[in-house]
Amino acid sequence: MREGVEVNISPAVAKRREDEAETPAISAPPFQLECPSMSRSPLLDIGRPKTPRSPYASRLMTPIASPMKKAITNMQGCLEEVGHFTKLDPQDAWLPITESRNGNAFYSAFHTLCSGIGVQALVLPLSFTTLGWTWGILCVSVAFIWQMYTLWLLVQLHESESGARYSRYLRLSMAAFGEKRGKLFALLPTMYLSGGTCVTLIMIGGTTMKIFFQTVCGATCDVNPLTTLEWYVVFTCCSIVLAQLPNLNSIAGVSLIGAITAISYCTLIWVVSISKSRPMGVSYDPLEAKSDTERLFSIFNALGIIGFAFRGHNLVLEIQGTMPSSLKRPSRVPMWRGVKYAYLIIAMCLFPIAIGGYWAYGNLIPNGGMLDALHKYHAHDTPRFLLGLTSLLVVLNSLSSFQIYAMPVFDNLELRYTSKMNKPCPWWLRSGIRAAFGCLAFFIAVALPFLPSLAGLIGGIALPITLAYPCFMWVLIKKPQKYSRFWYLNLVLGALGMVVSILVVTGAIWSIVTIGIKIHFFKPQ
Repeated sequence: MREGVEVNISPAVAKRREDEAETPAISAPPFQLECPSMSRSPLLDIGRPKTPRSPYASRLMTPIASPMKKAITNMQGCLEEVGHFTKLDPQDAWLPITESRNGNAFYSAFHTLCSGIGVQALVLPLSFTTLGWTWGILCVSVAFIWQMYTLWLLVQLHESESGARYSRYLRLSMAAFGEKRGKLFALLPTMYLSGGTCVTLIMIGGTTMKIFFQTVCGATCDVNPLTTLEWYVVFTCCSIVLAQLPNLNSIAGVSLIGAITAISYCTLIWVVSISKSRPMGVSYDPLEAKSDTERLFSIFNALGIIGFAFRGHNLVLEIQGTMPSSLKRPSRVPMWRGVKYAYLIIAMCLFPIAIGGYWAYGNLIPNGGMLDALHKYHAHDTPRFLLGLTSLLVVLNSLSSFQIYAMPVFDNLELRYTSKMNKPCPWWLRSGIRAAFGCLAFFIAVALPFLPSLAGLIGGIALPITLAYPCFMWVLIKKPQKYSRFWYLNLVLGALGMVVSILVVTGAIWSIVTIGIKIHFFKPQ
């Protein structure tokens, strides 16, 4: 405007200009400015002129906007709400546990059932021979509730408040206890529960294959039977072939077969046992001990049998790691839904096996459990078809369980390669790793056929994985208010879990010293 020229401004315009001069500029924090979801925030529009939208904008921008929108939608760890990201390790996309994240509640139920029910459930009645009816049922019930609670803790701990996902038990342990102590506490037990279980499954599967052949073939069969070692080879080859499935989600169908077969043979065994006449001389009185010390250690062994019946906690985080997760739909929701239904079915299998098996055989039940009792007492009055079907179901369940228990070992071995080479394993190396592990497990099963006799000792060391560590990790990670009910509950349960583990190990050592074990190398029986 030139000098000397007066311009009349209306009072309304002058007042508006004064208000604009006094209004301070509002700036958003950096994360808001970078966040795509904040672009329409009313705070960001204050004090900023609006650009009129061109009628050609939508047509011209469509080729650019569509790929950007698709990229933002599909990006892992997408911003769901202000300030929340799900942090993923890029290396997880190369590893078999987290390679596929399209799991759901059905998958979690299949995997949980397959890993939670096994042949170890068939020895539950043995604990009743020491504890009796009342204490036996009470201990099994308490153990079931306890392990369900610790399982719920693990499901809740899978995702941290910072957005990190702990898709492996070892990583959660390292996050809670520190890197060195976490490895010290969890590495050996988790690897034993994976690798040691695979070795045991080769023994059980190979031996049951032999029983199945003998049952089907009969006494008049002219076919030359295979030796136990050769049946081990057959089972291991079948396991290696199935192990070529690439990731944990890809074996969901295998886990479904394992779940169905486990439910079937558990139900079949206890139904046949209670429907037949009981053996002569059945007694329900607790076994008499020569001394109070022997009685005490027998109780410890019985508690160990109950503790070993509930397995699979070392796989919970891995199963949950196969599921997609976001703030609005966290993975813990479908995971817990699947786990609840799975453990309802597990309870319907374990309690009838424990109670019905003890009712049917009492103190006469053999050390091998319900399967041995079925063949020992009812082989003459049970159709050969049912006996053969039971053995076949055990074999199929062992093959299926081998896959899910071996997956953490495969994941750990491939992690070594991907960390060093910074690229995924080629298919030929992945196949070679899995074949090599199967051969190693077979070698251990043949070289150390007495390994199941040490299961109580080594399993007692691994028991804190189920009963104690989840409680301590909850306190260290979630940091509940000190001296609150949750704080006391987890500390007490964690301490009791460690005490039970020590007692079980002590009882196992006493059993080995007093009863002894037959050590025979390279002679599977």
